[in-house]
Amino acid sequence: MYYPARVPHPSLSVSGVAPWVAAGLSPVASYLVETLVTLLAVIALAVLVLYAARRVGVGRQSGPLQLVGRLPLEGRRAVYLVKIGGKIVVIGASEAGLVRLTEVEASDLDLEAKEPTAFSDVLGRVLKSPPKKNTRVEKTPSDPVAAVLTPKPESVEDDA
Repeated sequence: MYYPARVPHPSLSVSGVAPWVAAGLSPVASYLVETLVTLLAVIALAVLVLYAARRVGVGRQSGPLQLVGRLPLEGRRAVYLVKIGGKIVVIGASEAGLVRLTEVEASDLDLEAKEPTAFSDVLGRVLKSPPKKNTRVEKTPSDPVAAVLTPKPESVEDDA
């Protein structure tokens, strides 16, 4: 059998080099350009996938469980408040795992959602407050027992 030689069409020929190499870039520069283009494409794809997942609702709370609060204690330790129906379960989390600490009725706690104060608000309040000069601070014991046992100074009355 005779097979004719394959002759590539002039408009479909592939030279084996990237277009920017044919334009006169060095091999190192062309490698950097290819790497940057690939990196940007991967980043764009990751952003697109995350945006689509968020729009679909991946990772949202569902069902009768609701995370009410979290208190970080140390690097890998925290206390969680999880609302299940009308009860709140206090859960401790550590390197060893999760431990149920106690259970509280939801009506016993004030679960009003409080917005955390933004850092810019706190900074603005600190910078706007005038410096306090010559303010007298009364010394009160930090110990509650000592505060009760410490006699208060008697007020001086004028006999005029």
